Amino acid sequence: MATTTELSPTGEISKYSQDMQVDKKLTPRKVPTLCSIRYGIAFVAHLCNFTIRAQAMIINITMVVMVNTTNHQLQLNDSTEGLSDSFDAQTSFPAKAPVYNWSPQIQGIIFASINYGTILTLAPSGYLAGIIGTKRVVGFALLGSTLLTLFIPLAADHGLIILITTRVVQGLTQGSALGGQFALWEKWGPPRERSRLCTIALSGVMLGIFIAILLGGVISQALGWPFVFYVFGGIGCICCLLWFTLVYDDPRSHPWINITEKEYILSSLEQQNGLLSALPFIVSWFSGILGGQLADFLLSKNFRLITVRKLATFVGSLPPSVLLVVLPYLSSSYITTMTLLIVSCGLLPFCQSGIYINALDIAPRHSSFLMGVSRGFSQAAAILSPTVCGFLLDQDPEFGWRNIFFMLFAIDLAGLIFFLIFGETDVQEWAKENKLTRL
Repeated sequence: MATTTELSPTGEISKYSQDMQVDKKLTPRKVPTLCSIRYGIAFVAHLCNFTIRAQAMIINITMVVMVNTTNHQLQLNDSTEGLSDSFDAQTSFPAKAPVYNWSPQIQGIIFASINYGTILTLAPSGYLAGIIGTKRVVGFALLGSTLLTLFIPLAADHGLIILITTRVVQGLTQGSALGGQFALWEKWGPPRERSRLCTIALSGVMLGIFIAILLGGVISQALGWPFVFYVFGGIGCICCLLWFTLVYDDPRSHPWINITEKEYILSSLEQQNGLLSALPFIVSWFSGILGGQLADFLLSKNFRLITVRKLATFVGSLPPSVLLVVLPYLSSSYITTMTLLIVSCGLLPFCQSGIYINALDIAPRHSSFLMGVSRGFSQAAAILSPTVCGFLLDQDPEFGWRNIFFMLFAIDLAGLIFFLIFGETDVQEWAKENKLTRL
């Protein structure tokens, strides 16, 4: 069989051509999609993101029943096994679940503590994934987050300092899982399918928020708040088993991949033309997946990659920001407010097909590191926003939210304009591999 040896734009021999010696004319154009290994990995990554986000969120839901709301005195390490007479109004919750006397300030510290850990590992984990592999980095990060989730009820019983420390360490593991996973798609994502594969994986974040909000209160009331952590910790154990069993760093090392799919992925990767309730979040989950499908559809119709990325970013940034600015001027209509919130949250995930995965376009080799750095900057908002919002509301209780929405609009608009002007999709020179050609 005649074979071809392709040259990269710099005149270097492609390593995939050397290894596979695949004639493009004989490479099958149609291979299995939903039943393929690459889509199976995307769905496992979806479950991983779902688990990570849900484990981070559930304490926000259980805090309602963890705290004795009738006692506002600050006691850093106090709990009661039974309910006091003044707490009889909540006897519908299991009596054996501990209740703590944490002030609102302490609760805020507990909520934010996980972000301090997350921000530290987003960038390093991306770099580490490129060295030792995504499977190990994300797998052990997910395992660590799961074990710490199971430990949180015991940590709360042993004192506030231990609980906060546990949350910070859990943030370190979750940052590693979020930042390290993008290296996976450098090896598994054919250029014309990266949008849908990445958005399938990333949409697990929104589903995790939805399920945590939906089930957290139900489990707390039926079994007690510790069981919320046990249930989602158990889900994490299942997810870890699936991850370590099914996910491999590249198609070459996967033991069960079909040779047709392997050749399809490897041959496509050698091309250098780099292509405030639960309802809004479930809409975001759906629209995130839809956005990936639409982006790849436009690419199949010969739209330029840079056009698709900028269009997706525009749709996911500007309309949601405008809707937030409009909200304070509406009359007190529940239906109208919820409709705008749902539309806003529904459009936001379109950015997943735009700027969120742009690092895979401009620097596939360093995508995990770059995404980790960018997520690190974005994670700073989780720490700064409560403080800034509290300051604005304290200065102007009546119009404080209006000022907050205007500030968010200005930040989003500035970022959008910058990306529309300077955004690129060509693989950058500094991101290309230096290959040696043997004569």
